[in-house]
Amino acid sequence: MHVRQFEDRTDTRRLFEIQARAWREAYAGLLPEEVLDRMTADPDDEAVAAWTRELAANRQGVLLAEDEAGETRGFADFRWGDVETKAFVGENEADLKAIYVEPDCWGQGAGTALLDHGISLLPASIETLRLEMLEGNEIGHVFYRARGFEVTDETTHEIGCEAYPTLVYSLELESSEA
Repeated sequence: MHVRQFEDRTDTRRLFEIQARAWREAYAGLLPEEVLDRMTADPDDEAVAAWTRELAANRQGVLLAEDEAGETRGFADFRWGDVETKAFVGENEADLKAIYVEPDCWGQGAGTALLDHGISLLPASIETLRLEMLEGNEIGHVFYRARGFEVTDETTHEIGCEAYPTLVYSLELESSEA
C-alpha cells in the first residue's frame, strides 16, 4: 500500500464512499438501520464542499492508502496541535479521529499502513495517540489491540439524537528523543 496526503474534493468523494461501506459493515447490529442508511456513499455537493474544507484544514494529518493500481482503499485523520481534537485528548497527545478501510480490503495492510504512516508524522512531543470507537466493534477492537492500543476510558458518542457507548483506546508512543 502506498500512503499519501489528502489533496482535494475528488479525494473527499472517495472518502465518503469508503466511510459509508466501512460503517455499514463494522456497525451492523451496533447501530440502527436508519442510522446506517444516513451514511451515504453519494453525498450532495454541499456536503462534499464542507468536508473538503475540514479535511484541507488538516491536510498534514489526513492520509489515504492506495493499492498498486492507484485506487484509494482507506483513509485516516490524525489530529494534533492546533487542530480540534476530542475532549479526552490532552496536551502532548494526538487524536486518531478516523481510520476507515474498504471492507473487502480488511486484513490486507491498508489500516496498518495508514496507522504507521500517521504515527511517523507526529511531532516528537506527542506522547500518546488516542481514539474513540463504538463499544462492540470487534473488528476495530482486534485491529487496535494487535497494534498495542489499550482501553483507557469509556464514554459515549452522540449519533443523531442518540448516545452510544464508546471506548477510548490509547497507545503510548516511544519517544524519538534519547
